[in-house]
Amino acid sequence: MFGRIGRFVVLRPWVTISAWLIAAVALAVLAPQLKSTSDQAEFLPSHYESVQAAKAQERAFPQHEQPAAIAVFRRGDSKTLTDADKAAVAKVSAGLQAKGLDLIKRVESSPDAVSPDGTVALAQVVATVKDPYDPALGESVKKLREEAKSLLVGTDLSLGFTGQAASAVDAKEASGDTDAMIMSATLLLIVVLLLLIFRSPLIAVLPVVIIGMAFVVATGLISTAVELFGLKADGSISAILIVVLFGVGTDYILFLLFRYRELLRGGQDPKQAMISTVALVGETIASAAGAVIVAFLALLLSTMGMLRTMGPSLAISVAVALVAGLTLVPAVFSLLGAKAFWPSKAWRKEPKNVLAGRIGGLAAKRPGIVAGVTSAVLAVLAVGVLSFHAEFDGDSSLPQNTESVQAMKDLQRGFSAGQTDPTTVYLEQRDGSALDPARLEAFRAALGAVDGVASVSPATPGAGGGIAQYSVVLKFKPTEDKALSLVSGPLRDAAHGAAPEGARALVGGTSAVLADISTAVNRDYKVVFPAAGLAIMLILGLLLRSLVAPLYLMVSVALGFAATLGATVWLFQNGAGEKGLLFTLPIIVYLFVVAIGTDYNILMVARLREEIGAGRSPREAVRRAVTATTPTISAAAVILAGTFGVLMLAKNSMLQQMGFAVAFGILLSAFVMAMLLVPTLTSLLGRHAWWPGHRTTLPTTAGDRGPGAGPGGPGSGATGSGTSRTDDRTLV
Repeated sequence: MFGRIGRFVVLRPWVTISAWLIAAVALAVLAPQLKSTSDQAEFLPSHYESVQAAKAQERAFPQHEQPAAIAVFRRGDSKTLTDADKAAVAKVSAGLQAKGLDLIKRVESSPDAVSPDGTVALAQVVATVKDPYDPALGESVKKLREEAKSLLVGTDLSLGFTGQAASAVDAKEASGDTDAMIMSATLLLIVVLLLLIFRSPLIAVLPVVIIGMAFVVATGLISTAVELFGLKADGSISAILIVVLFGVGTDYILFLLFRYRELLRGGQDPKQAMISTVALVGETIASAAGAVIVAFLALLLSTMGMLRTMGPSLAISVAVALVAGLTLVPAVFSLLGAKAFWPSKAWRKEPKNVLAGRIGGLAAKRPGIVAGVTSAVLAVLAVGVLSFHAEFDGDSSLPQNTESVQAMKDLQRGFSAGQTDPTTVYLEQRDGSALDPARLEAFRAALGAVDGVASVSPATPGAGGGIAQYSVVLKFKPTEDKALSLVSGPLRDAAHGAAPEGARALVGGTSAVLADISTAVNRDYKVVFPAAGLAIMLILGLLLRSLVAPLYLMVSVALGFAATLGATVWLFQNGAGEKGLLFTLPIIVYLFVVAIGTDYNILMVARLREEIGAGRSPREAVRRAVTATTPTISAAAVILAGTFGVLMLAKNSMLQQMGFAVAFGILLSAFVMAMLLVPTLTSLLGRHAWWPGHRTTLPTTAGDRGPGAGPGGPGSGATGSGTSRTDDRTLV
């Protein structure tokens, strides 16, 4: 099949290129804009209590207002606020209100918004939109900060803004333009590394152009799917799409170009060499892409809408990269032929690959020692997983000198930490009748008696009197672990237990949402990971026609996953002293290390199968496969790891964690698992690795004359005439 695909696109290159151009232009013009949301509550299923609480609010309190930000006033000398200071607080708040900034409904202070010790005063910034992460709201918060400077002149007050909207502004500024940074770094790495590897400006630039076209097509298809099926895309999907398409797309291009160069060096005609390349590498690329696609589609089993929508989007992008690798890339390079390598002439000579040869020789001669040492290293790193602690407090990743962090510290000196974002509790009469006032007060008393609750507001009746709302201020910051544990445990237990007969209690708000997300994520780990593992094993089994090889490949992948996560724990929790790691980090490592990193294992075992199919002994097959594939895997891994490594330059520690984990995991997958662990395990198992033993049809070189001796080079499978013969033999 892949030979037929290669023949079609190589012999009709302009048809293929024109089809891609038409698709890119049509989707760029006609596809709807990709919408996104950062409201995590929208991604939880309806059966979670925090979602039900939000729906109760919409029914009974449609005009409910929650401050998007909090203005925190204090004296410069930190002393008690005087009457003049309090008057200045009211004047500054009124002045900010008078500015009439977009999406700012009002800025208001009240006499009772002063801390019990009299050192801190607050003013609420109420927005006209519910989403505190709205970019336009963020711009207004920045303007509030600027306008406040002139209003404070002549007073003894200092002012800082905190709360969700202010924290979102600081997070964005701390991380910088992440998409632009990732895109720039990716393009630079691809161009520079390809230029160093192939010494050709055309090969350095063409992959960027090709993948750029694929990016346009993928984005258009994703936005169309989102529009047609009513899906939502998480706000971070664009940055992830950049990395996936450029990382995976470059991998597939390198898989093709290295084999194409190998066949050209062996004497094949350029067009036939490209046809043979697609025939030989097509199955490997399709299998690698298939493994990544099913891993991403496994996210459909998640209860988290964020992950469910991310899965199909990423699967579409990888599918586009696969189609581009099998059609657009061969078509473009078939037009150029050997001129693609201009002005370099080094491609004509068989590279010495000294280091790759030594690695291959070591893996072949000492498979037991190499497998033992690499497994031990991975196991030691994996121990760190036992200390993994999920962190839901996004503000903890911000630099300590940001305004929202400093303002929060000032607020906590005078108020309970939960003052900025109270938990909301709803008491609803199931039959819709009015609630008894006496029972409402008894319910409030039960909530106030919970350890960790600072205060509970009187009940606010909703429309019809069948629902009442309580504002519960916690003693803890809404996003920290203590708040999540309190809300998901004692507070919900007390609310449910104190609900009068015929009524139900619902606990909502930020802490409740994050607590439910924690429950959903833990459930997803137990469902998504095994499902993806089984799907990848099935693809490996079909590729290798073996039951044993997929088993030890997935064991090595699981060990690599644990080692990656463990190393990140060692570095950031134990080394840098972070309280915890990004709660989605295991999913991120799964997406990019397990799914995409499996590409390198597939490339290696496919070459091992090819060498074994040529009749070589397991150890000789290991030596030749490692020597031949090491340059390809190294180049692909360095580009992908480097792309993520750029995130470590960000000031946001969450981005630093993500950047390190994925970059380290990719390098681990390539240089430890694919080059050392997988081939040595294959060598140790020998013929048993391919059990139950089967017959296969493989293209082989005429006479199988070894590296440089025959037209096809090491295991290339090409004959000097540009045709191939098949040799039916058992893989043993």
